[in-house]
Amino acid sequence: MKAEEKGTKVKERHSALCVEEAEGVVKELRELLVKAGITLPSLGLDPVSLAREAPCPLVDLGRCSVETARRLAAVMAAAAR
Repeated sequence: MKAEEKGTKVKERHSALCVEEAEGVVKELRELLVKAGITLPSLGLDPVSLAREAPCPLVDLGRCSVETARRLAAVMAAAAR
């Protein structure tokens, strides 16, 4: 195997691991938010960050209502105490 091919394989595996990790974080965050009674309808991976040659996904928290934002702020404030 050529060094260039090996490097490409390593990058592909790294990208796959990054996507898997990001998906796991989204799942964990969604579960924790549900336990706190909060739903972020648009929570997921940012599709633009996945479209790169070597994806390095960003978590998109999305938009939510003012009430949901207040509840999220209250949970975070309580956790910070």
